[in-house]
Amino acid sequence: MKVKTSVTLSEELLEAISEETDATNRSAFIETAIWGYLELRRRAARNRREVDLINANAGELNAEARDVAGYQDEQ
Repeated sequence: MKVKTSVTLSEELLEAISEETDATNRSAFIETAIWGYLELRRRAARNRREVDLINANAGELNAEARDVAGYQDEQ
């Protein structure tokens, strides 16, 4: 469902949007841009959580990798 709302944009941004699309498609353009931006933010947050998890377990993961590498050296 679409809801009519009002936002305030700088003239420069509105001009840049107008260069990319015509007036009838501005809302769709802005909506697509915002969905894309939100997805980037969500992906960045997920990546930060994953890096934190890897870093929290780095010692154990490195020990396991050394153990596996030891078996490979024996063969």
